[in-house]
Amino acid sequence: MKVVRSKRELRAALDERRSGSVGLVPTMGFFHKGHLSLMRRARSECDTVVVSSFVNPTQFRPGEDYESYPRDEQRDIELARATGVDLFFAPPVDEMYASDHCTTVRVRGGLTEVLCGDPHRRGPEHFDGVTTVVAKLLNIVQPQRAYFGQKDAQQALVVRRMVRDLDFPVEVVVCPTVREADGLAMSSRNVYLSPDERQRATALSRALEAARRAAANGVVTPAEVLAVARGELAAAGVEPEYLELRSLEDLRPVESLERPALLAVAARIGRARLIDNVTLGGAEL
Repeated sequence: MKVVRSKRELRAALDERRSGSVGLVPTMGFFHKGHLSLMRRARSECDTVVVSSFVNPTQFRPGEDYESYPRDEQRDIELARATGVDLFFAPPVDEMYASDHCTTVRVRGGLTEVLCGDPHRRGPEHFDGVTTVVAKLLNIVQPQRAYFGQKDAQQALVVRRMVRDLDFPVEVVVCPTVREADGLAMSSRNVYLSPDERQRATALSRALEAARRAAANGVVTPAEVLAVARGELAAAGVEPEYLELRSLEDLRPVESLERPALLAVAARIGRARLIDNVTLGGAEL
């Protein structure tokens, strides 16, 4: 595996491999089994696998955890190498953003103004940062496939819309959420949790699973499904930042469960802001 820091070096390395397919796994580093599952999926489907590791400052609001976001590059390099990655792209901030950078890729249409993008939460500007850096990575790497996890379902839907609207010649592959044995969705921010907080955090996945089972067993109104999930959260003393049912296609509110829906939750537990989701109706992202 080759570690590269500059766009020029990465493009030169890719020029030598253009005879086959290229897969990109964009990450912010501090790898866990969820990241590694994306790498393995890319490895199984592509001739060359590129993993980017870049904590993107433009998707953090003031007061968020950009400076303290967990980082361990040497460990990440070792894990990526063991997983069969070909190129590990870890650029400094000034390599990705020139001092006079003034271009932003913005997706709206209701996809970025709700859930995490609600102006009272992280805001749609969070997704402006995501789409801008992903667009840059797609232009730099020019992969045939790019891999994202379903835990970040809203992000995946936003990236898919950007790819469609701007005609990027890339397939966005969304892979299942990887969970701990007790159901907690794997996240780099789980490291913030104390043992007691870690136990409380499992309420998120329990709430989603209880709601999924209720919907599968005939609980048919959105209000009833949400009430089941809220009950699980309340029993653990977890107050959600949001708990919402949204269309799996465009994140509009759903009035019935006749079509596939996304049940999404976010909650702050100690220092950690955690998100999770399940799909209802048998469909996947």
